[in-house]
Amino acid sequence: MTKYSIILQPSGSRGQVEEGQSIRSAARDLGVEIESICAENATCGKCMVLIEEGRFEKYNIDSKRSNLSPVSTEEAAYFARRPKLLKDKGWEVGQVRLSCQCKIRGDVLVNVPEESRGNKQIVRKSASNREIEVKPAIRKYLVTTTPPNLERPIADWERLAKGLETSMGLVHGIDAKLPRWYDLTIDYQCLRTLSKTLREAKWSVTVSVWQDKEVIEVQAGYAEDSYGAAVDIGSTTVALYLCNLRTGEMLAAESEMNPQIVYGEDVMSRIQYAIENPDGLEKLHKAIISTLNKLLKQAAKTANIQTEEILEMVLVGNSTMHHILLNLHPKDLGLAPFVPAIHKSMDVKARELGLQINPSGNIHVLPTIASFVGADTSAMIVAEEPHKQDENWLLIDVGTNAELILGNRKRLLCTSTPTGPALEGAHVEYGMRAAPGAMERIEIDEKTLEPRYRVIGVTGWNTDHAEFKGQVKGICGSAIIDGVAELFRAGIVDSRGKFKQGLESRRIRKGESGWEYVIAWAEETSIGRDIPMTQQDVRQIQLAKAALFTAARTLLKRSGLESPDKIILAGGFGSYIDKEKAMLIGLIPDCELDKVYAVGNAAGDGARIALLNVEKRNEIDGVTRKVERFELPTDPEFQNQFMLATSFPHMSEPFPHIAHLIPNRVADPMAKNFMSK
Repeated sequence: MTKYSIILQPSGSRGQVEEGQSIRSAARDLGVEIESICAENATCGKCMVLIEEGRFEKYNIDSKRSNLSPVSTEEAAYFARRPKLLKDKGWEVGQVRLSCQCKIRGDVLVNVPEESRGNKQIVRKSASNREIEVKPAIRKYLVTTTPPNLERPIADWERLAKGLETSMGLVHGIDAKLPRWYDLTIDYQCLRTLSKTLREAKWSVTVSVWQDKEVIEVQAGYAEDSYGAAVDIGSTTVALYLCNLRTGEMLAAESEMNPQIVYGEDVMSRIQYAIENPDGLEKLHKAIISTLNKLLKQAAKTANIQTEEILEMVLVGNSTMHHILLNLHPKDLGLAPFVPAIHKSMDVKARELGLQINPSGNIHVLPTIASFVGADTSAMIVAEEPHKQDENWLLIDVGTNAELILGNRKRLLCTSTPTGPALEGAHVEYGMRAAPGAMERIEIDEKTLEPRYRVIGVTGWNTDHAEFKGQVKGICGSAIIDGVAELFRAGIVDSRGKFKQGLESRRIRKGESGWEYVIAWAEETSIGRDIPMTQQDVRQIQLAKAALFTAARTLLKRSGLESPDKIILAGGFGSYIDKEKAMLIGLIPDCELDKVYAVGNAAGDGARIALLNVEKRNEIDGVTRKVERFELPTDPEFQNQFMLATSFPHMSEPFPHIAHLIPNRVADPMAKNFMSK
């Protein structure tokens, strides 16, 4: 395969890459992150790069635009829709390219502009402080036995197993629930080193037993501690928590972007990738296993232990992440009747998945509930325990695919709905993930119509500093919700999300794609362009919030409820949503605001609880089998309810708990059309 030189500025990274590789892919291989939130479909435009032409003696290359594949139809269409962008920057098509689309056919020097440089995302999946009763699946027992002799030449394993009888209290006939010593098994990998370990330890060893059934490690002498890891595999981010299985103490927490984002922003696009590409599932599977091994090494280093000392992992994720992790093809999840390969929990040896912990270690995966309600929702139930409450709780894990649980100890219902990546920044003109330079909070003065905002990585509001300029790069999810809510509250857009005409503000103007409101002027940004919220941005949020609200309303109706007694917002993104503004746009149902709680990464907490308390695994297996699953596409009223929910906060529902924020609200005459159908 022919290789060519690529130089990436301003980082100075360089290397030889294969012909036909995209610039973005080559940059990633060389350690340079270029933004993209559209799964390389040439729709977000955030991966723009500039191609330099000429002879560069320092690098001994001749860089030419013709050394790249021709401008694609998708690229041309993207730039044709944005003539003002090219004019303002003084760029021309060919000089500026979408790095995900152009393929390398010769030596090139590439300039990555500020707005295209990837920052390390702030992964908001920290573990919460919870009281957890420690009852791990793995227990250690000190066993001292006599060496074999000619009079009693008992095999090493049977000798060790008999010695465990005393340590484990396995006395015949006393308790039928306990296994007898000869019911114990030993993992094959552990057996291979058993004889050597016993003799080197002079027959005094510490034995690690999983579930009082299987010996998975034999250590010389006395060893007190065992280690385990709980992992939440989200569509966007992966979070790992390393724990001491004896004390329950969390020793390290590591997080990383889910590498599968390269192959698709949401679960449906990844399912499609696996279907359309013969090696698609293999790539997706290897990507997540590689990331998990990286996080395991980082966590072990922080805790000053070896990865081989980790004896168990509990993993959770939505149904698609669950299938890809287990190397199960996810195609049937996306096709009616939306059936997963397995519902019940699973135990798999670490070596079978290629996870680099103790090879005899156990990987426990919590049960799935429905096609798009996965093990992460099971973990959320473990953490929040709605099945033990008298009140009706509504649990919502907000993300590109939202999962919802409603009910109490008598009955639990669940559903899911794709909200799309708009809530996390994709499909929003200047949207981005949470990273330094992203707006995270927005407010608009309803009299002056002037905004103020907070930026990740900068203390205070922009109005607090005389020198706040040059800090802003885009808008992350929490600020997108803030911005749309504030546009509505301040009367800049109406209840249908349409910009009002005739308002006196220089920030309200007609842009390339329609009306928009400028939040930050070009001189306030690090990208040299005004950052507005556009009419199209508002529409994207309307679609996402309508899907989520309709899912919640459907569950409430099927339960005979008008509103929940309590709303729990889970997930890293859900925890940073302003609950009042979320209710103002109708993202969540009406409820007393002091009964709306953000609980952080409940899926990660549930995984940690299941890691430290084996009884919770049996409990959740039983609970999930009783959850009533409801697929929204089967609801004949879904479309009408969805249309009603596109308005702010809703076309017909009163929303009394945020009524004071919109005192002049009037009934929408269109509501009758959808309610009567």
